[in-house]
Amino acid sequence: MEVGSPDLDSLDGLDLTSESGSDFEAQPSNSKRRKQALNPPLPPKRPRRAAALRLTLSPGSSPISPPPGPSLQQQPNQGSGSQDSPTPAESLGNGSPGISAKDIYDAVCSGKSAIVTVVEEWLDGYKQSREAGLLVLINFIVQSCGCKGVVTREMFETMQNADIIGNLTKEFNEDSVNYPLSTPGPQMKRFKASLCEFFRVLVRSCRNSLIYDEYLFPSLLALLTGLSDSQVRAFRHTSTLLAMKLMTEMVEVSVTVSVQLQTTQRRADMENSKRPHERSTDRLEDLRAAFSQLQENRQDLSSMVNGILRGVFVHRYRDRVPEIRSVCIEGLGLWVKTNPEDFLNDGCLKYFGWTLHDKQSPVRLQCVRALQGLYQEKEFIGRLELFTSRFKERILAMVLDKDPDVAVEVVNLLMTIDQTTDEGLNEEECHQIFPLIYALHRGLASTAGAFVYNKLKDMTGPGDNGDEWSNNAAFLQILVTFFIESQFHDHGAYLVDSLWAVAGSELRDWGTMTDVLLQDTGLTYDEEGVLLEIMMCAMRQASQATPPTGRAPGKKMLSMKDKKIQEQDRSRITTHFIPILPQLLAKYSADGGKVSLLLKAPLYFDLDMYSSIQRFDKHLDLLLSEICDIMKKHTDGIVLQAGARLVSSLCSERYTFSSRANQAFSQLFDDLTDCFNTYFDDLLQGAADDDEVYMAAIALKRIAVLSSAKDLNDWNLFDSCLKLLKSRTDSLEIHTELIVSALKFAAFHLMWAKVNAVNSQPSKADLKRLMKAVGSFCRLSQICLSMEEAEVRDEAFELLCDLLLLYSVSSVSTDPALQALVHLPADSLRSELAAFVLDNVFAETEEAEWTDEHEVKMKITLLQRRRNQLAGYCKLVMFGVLDLSAATTVFKHYSKFFKDYGDIIKETLSRSKLINPVLSAKTLCLTLQQLFSEMLTEDRSHQDPTEIRELAKKFAMSFGIDLHRVRKPIVALHMDSIRFAFRRSAEGEEGEEQHPYVPFLEILSEFSFKLLQQDRVVLAGFMKSECPAAALSCPAVRLYRASLESRSSAKPREPETGGDALSSIHTPVSKRKKTAAQGSADSIIRWPGLETSSVHSQLHTPRLTSTILKQPAKQPNKQRNKQPNKPPNKQPKKQPASSKQVAREADTGTSLTGLESEDEFSSAPLSRKVKPAKRNRLSTTQTTTPEEMEDLDSELNMLSLIEEDFSEGDKENVSGGDEPEIEDYESDSDTGYTLPSTRHTSATFLDELFDS
Repeated sequence: MEVGSPDLDSLDGLDLTSESGSDFEAQPSNSKRRKQALNPPLPPKRPRRAAALRLTLSPGSSPISPPPGPSLQQQPNQGSGSQDSPTPAESLGNGSPGISAKDIYDAVCSGKSAIVTVVEEWLDGYKQSREAGLLVLINFIVQSCGCKGVVTREMFETMQNADIIGNLTKEFNEDSVNYPLSTPGPQMKRFKASLCEFFRVLVRSCRNSLIYDEYLFPSLLALLTGLSDSQVRAFRHTSTLLAMKLMTEMVEVSVTVSVQLQTTQRRADMENSKRPHERSTDRLEDLRAAFSQLQENRQDLSSMVNGILRGVFVHRYRDRVPEIRSVCIEGLGLWVKTNPEDFLNDGCLKYFGWTLHDKQSPVRLQCVRALQGLYQEKEFIGRLELFTSRFKERILAMVLDKDPDVAVEVVNLLMTIDQTTDEGLNEEECHQIFPLIYALHRGLASTAGAFVYNKLKDMTGPGDNGDEWSNNAAFLQILVTFFIESQFHDHGAYLVDSLWAVAGSELRDWGTMTDVLLQDTGLTYDEEGVLLEIMMCAMRQASQATPPTGRAPGKKMLSMKDKKIQEQDRSRITTHFIPILPQLLAKYSADGGKVSLLLKAPLYFDLDMYSSIQRFDKHLDLLLSEICDIMKKHTDGIVLQAGARLVSSLCSERYTFSSRANQAFSQLFDDLTDCFNTYFDDLLQGAADDDEVYMAAIALKRIAVLSSAKDLNDWNLFDSCLKLLKSRTDSLEIHTELIVSALKFAAFHLMWAKVNAVNSQPSKADLKRLMKAVGSFCRLSQICLSMEEAEVRDEAFELLCDLLLLYSVSSVSTDPALQALVHLPADSLRSELAAFVLDNVFAETEEAEWTDEHEVKMKITLLQRRRNQLAGYCKLVMFGVLDLSAATTVFKHYSKFFKDYGDIIKETLSRSKLINPVLSAKTLCLTLQQLFSEMLTEDRSHQDPTEIRELAKKFAMSFGIDLHRVRKPIVALHMDSIRFAFRRSAEGEEGEEQHPYVPFLEILSEFSFKLLQQDRVVLAGFMKSECPAAALSCPAVRLYRASLESRSSAKPREPETGGDALSSIHTPVSKRKKTAAQGSADSIIRWPGLETSSVHSQLHTPRLTSTILKQPAKQPNKQRNKQPNKPPNKQPKKQPASSKQVAREADTGTSLTGLESEDEFSSAPLSRKVKPAKRNRLSTTQTTTPEEMEDLDSELNMLSLIEEDFSEGDKENVSGGDEPEIEDYESDSDTGYTLPSTRHTSATFLDELFDS
């Protein structure tokens, strides 16, 4: 044979363009294979016939037929081959050597066995009898699918693939929809890894022999191709995984063969180029023979690879099961990376582009990860240019993916594209990624931080001298510019947290930061402020290691190594900043914003070092002096509050230098008190001018802020503040700053007094005097609630809520000796508090376009303050300061203000049920009664109870699904409502006007579905006794009576005249369930509020319980059981013969009845799904006979095997579309990533609001 120069860089016969049909044709070479002299035990290979092999590889109709046995002429040469090989049953059961399918399955499941040993044992058995060995392997695959059926020797020899798979499908009657690959938990991962490892070792063990025997792998691939086209999900999933794994290994073998081909051809060319007398003819013949053999092997591999592509991958990459699609796209990524010469082309890359639009996030995630592997190879970049230009826009859009894990990988992919491609990403494309560093998802923010860090480092370049100080200074300067241009100036903590993993060394360079601030380096005023903010955030991150608000920590608990690093960072911060901080405070002492940041620095120090290291002693005096000067100089509340927190820390008794701090700050308090007392008499007499009032107000403001951090009772300013408040309220000369400061100081004084009383044993006279002071303050604050100045009203309300809670009954319940410290609000004060909530918290504001940034901040601040006020009022209700009935003021606005306060109201409602369930239900009833009474006062043309009914629906849903637990509260609610409905009018009109509240029964009917049957009967009798004769004909009465009778409609009523009543036991199950469903139609509730995923206030809201989410999944099966002989809505024309066949066909049908897809489930109201499922389950349990239940369980078991969660896009694919219609996915910028909320300051805001 003469050696030619064939194309060695591509697989012969590899067809990636054709996608039509599910069968594939392998076209091996017709030339004979050179026999191997070293393999005498193997049986002779059958002649290669393309038609026979095509039949063998056909997934739908080809039998798994054994090859023809040795001829009579060949038997003497085979030795033991003349004996009949044992059947699989014999090899498994008669004690003959060999491994069984169960042994292989147990070894794979355990994950502890040596897979190589298992494969070798199976190969030994296969070499003895390849038919029996293949049958063992087939049964192992069937068992791995979770099927209990067995392929017998008779089935193996006489039946075709389609018939074998059909029989296995009929025997696939499992108790659960789970199969080995879908089993939750680590067991599934272990089984999947072991299963893939088994076939990987199998292919590698056969790569030089059995892979080319034209029997084992063609037959195995034919079975897997047929199983991958099955209606049963377990078959499709398992067979697709194995087919993709086999192809991956075959591609690796093909690459090895290609390398061997090139080596052999090179050797042959070298030998042929020698002189004739130096050329070895035998060696040249051997090389040519080896080359021909390798070409033949490569052609066989090409045929099998092409068969898997066209028979499995092309159809399963768009399977309706996301796990199957993920397996396919993962395999494609490995093939392209392993053999780029054959797979790195547009024919394969198009599948990645299509899968980027998949609706399921796991598939998109796997696709992006596969692309990462391709872009990491620099030699692939040139061949990826067309794909990059075509799909870069889609990849950029996916940074806002609703699944944060996908977005993380997309950012990593874009980072790789930017670093490896020549074009990279332009400025506009980078700006789509930059805002992600402020995302709440920590992983996404950190990945975006790495992207930003790389871009900033590229922009800075090396420093002038290449030293670390210059490089870090340049980086910090460009980081400051980036932060300013990002326009998220309040989110420095998020920026630092995102960059901490990659830029930790630069952000920990405290020396460079302080040098840049203290020296004249050309920074502007704004840049200095930003650098200070970044420095303070970095100090907080290093010393506390706590993420900013809204971001979950990467680790729940720090390791010992992390704690050691944190202690080292804290020590370095303290050592560096103790001498530097007074200098910074002195430089920026006139700038309130910068000073407020610098005053936070000592909170991150190891303050014990002030006393433990002698050289730091003088710096403490400098710090105390600077703090006192700042407190005297500034009037901004932010600066004063930061100073007060620092004063509280430095005066703590845990530090040995606290006496020095107390002495320094006592002098500050004396100076402020003297300043206030200087103008006090003139203020009381009204003789003070504006300047004097301002000076007194500023001094009192500083004192009030400091009193929040330190007890100032020794300065005796409480009586002066009360006198000032009384004088100003009486004369109506209101100076807002003065009144607010006086209220704050008086309230903090009473709070410190309560703390001192609890920690000591005051006399009765002292307690009496304290309670008198509390009463005086409450009366003055009550007057302030009605003032026109909004700031005074807000401050008085908030202080009253805190003080009443501190002096409530629940605060002294653990110590009976402190019962004298209880102050209950007067009725007039209760009314004022409720009126304040109505007029200020639930005040309607105009929905205008907020374009100005300042206006937006003001609106957010106002909303935050209103939420705090509402939470304060709700706490008074929860802790018993106000009666539970006072919550009606809040509950009646549940629907209207759900957007702003829904989470707070829901939490209040939930906690009220824990306090007193019956009283809570009566409070809800009272809320609806008040709304109904208010509606009756309006003009008849404007009376519309629709909103009240919607509110009643939401209240009804809040009782949950455990009807026995809420039995008493629901009955109490109904009885109170019935009494209210039949109450006579006060005016005493005649006729229907005599009972104007009867229409309230329509609203009450919304709660009827929460009643038990026995309670319905009782309430029906109660209504009959309460209802006057004149109201019996009212539509509302009939509607309410029907709602009470709806649940019992499944039971036939007793006839009024003769005849025996039919027992419900003899009623067919399907009819009883249908009747019950129809009878309960009036009580089906739709709650539009549940369709909103979260409260718009960015606060965490309670999730739905697992019971609500899981129950609707059973509805499709129950709906089928009602009519077991009817097929789904859209079925093939041929009528199925049995319910099992219906179940199998439903898996690949074009439509299913009921709610069967995830999308349909999430789009429909949750409440509509829960109750019918609950009623049907109760009806079946109560009325179905054991025989019927057995049949029902059988039907459910079969139906549970069928795939039920496919979408409309998948149905169209099944119906015969040629184009690969992957489900569309729409990126949602609103849910892709969430910026930190500026509305509140804590992720656990609800807990803080309601914790006492």
